[in-house]
Amino acid sequence: HESIPGYISESCLVYKRASAMNDDLKEMLESNKESLKLEAMKRVVGLIAKGKNASELFPAVVKNVASKNIEVLKKLVYVYLVRYAEEQQDLALLSISTFQRALKDPNQLIRASALRVLSSIRVPIIVPIMMLAIKEAASDMSPYVRKTSAHAIQKLYSLDQDQKDLLIEVIEKLLKDKSTLVAGSVVMAFEEVCPDRIDLIHKNYRKLCNLLVDVEEWGQVVIISMLTRYARTQFTSPWKEDGVFDEHSERAFYESDEEKTRNEPEAKPYMMDPDHRLLLRNTKPLLQSRNTAVVMSVAQLYWHLAPKNEVSIVTKSLVRLLRSHREVQYIVLQNIASMSIQRKGMFEPYMKSFYVRSTDATHIKSLKLEILTSLANEANISTVLREFQTYVKSQDKEFAAGTIQAIGRCATNISEVTDTCLNGLVLLLSNRDETVVAESVVVIRKLLQTQPTQHSDIIKHMAKLFDNITVPMARASILWLMGEYCERVPKIAPDVLRKMAKSFTSEEDIVKLQTVNLAAKLYLTNSKQTKLLTQYILNLGKYDQNYDIRDRTRFIRQLIVPNDKNGALSKYAHRILLAPKPAPLLESAYKDRDRYQLGTLSHTINTKASGYLELSDWPAVAPDQSVRNVEVIEPVKIHHFIFPSTAHPTPALHQGWSWSTLSPKLQINFSGSDAESRVENSSQSSEESDESSSQSEKSSSESESDSEKKKRKTKTPLQKKTVKPTAKDGPYLSKCYQPTFCSSDLFIFSLILSVCPPVYSALSPLSLSFPLQVSGPAFVPEKSHDLLHRMTGKGLSAQYQFPRQPCLYQPTMVSVQISLTNTSDHPLEQIHIGDRSPTGLNIHCFNTVECLEPEASVTVFMGIDFNDSTQAANFQLCTKEDHFSVSIQPAVGDLFLPITMTELDFRKEQGELSYSVNYKKYHNHYLTHLVSPVPCRFAGKTASSGAVVLVTVELRESSTALITINTEKSVMGSMLLRDLKQALAQA
Repeated sequence: HESIPGYISESCLVYKRASAMNDDLKEMLESNKESLKLEAMKRVVGLIAKGKNASELFPAVVKNVASKNIEVLKKLVYVYLVRYAEEQQDLALLSISTFQRALKDPNQLIRASALRVLSSIRVPIIVPIMMLAIKEAASDMSPYVRKTSAHAIQKLYSLDQDQKDLLIEVIEKLLKDKSTLVAGSVVMAFEEVCPDRIDLIHKNYRKLCNLLVDVEEWGQVVIISMLTRYARTQFTSPWKEDGVFDEHSERAFYESDEEKTRNEPEAKPYMMDPDHRLLLRNTKPLLQSRNTAVVMSVAQLYWHLAPKNEVSIVTKSLVRLLRSHREVQYIVLQNIASMSIQRKGMFEPYMKSFYVRSTDATHIKSLKLEILTSLANEANISTVLREFQTYVKSQDKEFAAGTIQAIGRCATNISEVTDTCLNGLVLLLSNRDETVVAESVVVIRKLLQTQPTQHSDIIKHMAKLFDNITVPMARASILWLMGEYCERVPKIAPDVLRKMAKSFTSEEDIVKLQTVNLAAKLYLTNSKQTKLLTQYILNLGKYDQNYDIRDRTRFIRQLIVPNDKNGALSKYAHRILLAPKPAPLLESAYKDRDRYQLGTLSHTINTKASGYLELSDWPAVAPDQSVRNVEVIEPVKIHHFIFPSTAHPTPALHQGWSWSTLSPKLQINFSGSDAESRVENSSQSSEESDESSSQSEKSSSESESDSEKKKRKTKTPLQKKTVKPTAKDGPYLSKCYQPTFCSSDLFIFSLILSVCPPVYSALSPLSLSFPLQVSGPAFVPEKSHDLLHRMTGKGLSAQYQFPRQPCLYQPTMVSVQISLTNTSDHPLEQIHIGDRSPTGLNIHCFNTVECLEPEASVTVFMGIDFNDSTQAANFQLCTKEDHFSVSIQPAVGDLFLPITMTELDFRKEQGELSYSVNYKKYHNHYLTHLVSPVPCRFAGKTASSGAVVLVTVELRESSTALITINTEKSVMGSMLLRDLKQALAQA
């Protein structure tokens, strides 16, 4: 190439192209056009995705971090900075103020990206800034940002471990978070920073168990691993041999003294802790997960925590994983190999799943062979040996050798087939494959040590084959057998030694060592025939190149040949060389791996890995279980008022109707001509009642009404006369400012009430100052749903409806009213709730109905925590004789609780909630009559997590209604919008 003028090498061309490309990208990034910057960032991120180095562009990219025009550009810049901030720390520090400002950005993705970049700058000088940012992010409204703060905790801890105490405070706060998005990340931070602080888990244990099903798969693995360690410290062992497992103690409670005397050998029942059972019950559904790591985590949890009679639940799921990739198969088979050693019965029904396939890799074949050997017993040994006969013929020599070792293990473990296996191995000595022959010799040697007196013929046969065997290990094994049992073959052993003397110099070192041993043993037992041979071999070994052989030769010579100096040692030559030796134990290589937790890296490599946390032993006495109790806040007592059904507009809706919420400062009047007269009459009657009650109250109320009238004259001159509350109206109605709405306003309001409870803050733009609190339902659907038909229930009929009231049992539960009716001709006894599913839902059952007479009905209440989802709650409705499977399906509106707040708070919450959906409805007949420009606002929260949900209905031009929903529960927001669209479509 150097001889050709003007020639440029290919590497130079590539370098020049890359340099030119970087120059173009820098020019685009420094352009004033946002579109060019966006295109350049897309290309840069594409280069990173392809694995190419784009670090040279860092100065040009970091300038755009403060871009305010395009949100997408900002996100791409942060993606780049997260990748290269650790490499270009000095340049990243120059923009640290920009990152701090981005932590206040309205967009949650920008806030999270800024925190991620900030935590990637691994410079000790900014540790205080990172600590402050993590604390603020831990209190962020967005669960995604809180999740990012949990990730940043681990980065900060690795940078400065002196911040441990402050980080633990943040972890303790995040552990209380109810978001499933945060749970896995904060538990990972807990495991990294303070895995020994079990006290932080006590109050959050049950919450983590209940959230487990809904957490992302990566988080499920982390949480299950942590809960496994936690359970081993807090619960007693369910494996006690002296106790009988009895989860339900009703039998022990109700049995009579006579029955106790009959059963004399009374065993102490094992009572499982309810929290222990909660963990097992909530992890069981995860065995159906599509993620193999989750299934493996649940399997190890059951292996280490479940009673022995329940561990077999995981068997089928583990076998299912064997259909996955070979990497997954390897890990799963390793764990099955460890499990099958202790509990063979678990996998014995699935033995065919462990048969070796021709397409399996060698390491997979070896593991399956290991499992088949462990599962072999007297009942299935014939099937296993037939399978092994096929494996011995495999072209994979390593696998064939492993099969021969497996046959030897079977012969050792099952005495009935020892002779059969030994004879089969002798036949393999005539195999053409040297590897098979050599492994057979080694295994036969080990088997002969167990019964040396019965198999002298086999030793003679192996001596005859000695010349044809070339594998060093096999030749050494035969020589060892000759020397160990030389007295049983007195004529053959000297001849073998003679042959070895001829080829001694050309043998491998291991063969030479055994030859020296054979010569020494024959010298002690048959010195007449072998004395000269022994001296010859010792002389050859004295000058061998290998120092081990030279040392062995000197030792043997001094030991067996007596002289004046070593006469005392030679006396013990027989005891040293010809001592009886114990038979070797043919054991599984996975026998000792049970000291490591299943599914861990330490178990896989059979060595304690860095960061491995050992499982503690079960405590002899269970610690106090009350530490896991969480104080339940008593629900606020709600006073309800009646609101007419608005599913279909009635004349009352168009005539006007006055109502108020729980708050005494909000009362709304739907005015009309007829309503005005009724308002006047009601006000007059109320004044009369006030006069009869107290003069002081009258004067105060009149002064209040005067002041309110003045306000109405200044603000809304068209306002009608206020309804004055009477004693009949109840203590919760009061005089206040009342905005005016027409009938079409009320109809739009009724449409939303029919979909969800009235989640409102104010139906006017005025600032209404009252505290945020749960209010009573202004609308309750009268429609009930069939829970159990009388034909299916054999006379028992059940219907349910949602009263839309705060649940009395727990604030996070939804109250469900159930009406039970006996339509049969005989009484129904002991009506109660039986088994429940899914296990993730918390259900508070109603008390057992002892007896329900024919044609009688009873209304009961139960509470269900739906975890902010419309997933059906399935359970069994039971009588004394029968069990009926039923389910309760909530509508999305039934999962909300109405709250009251000021309009200022409403707008503030609306600005902070990141997720928003909009919907426009055109040309609705009722919208054409909507003359009020005042938007309708509704505020509520989800019953389970307390997430705020805001709904706004505004009238736009051309008879267009705009519905806006703001909530962090994106799925629930979409479902609520769908139901509102259906309600408007049917209007």
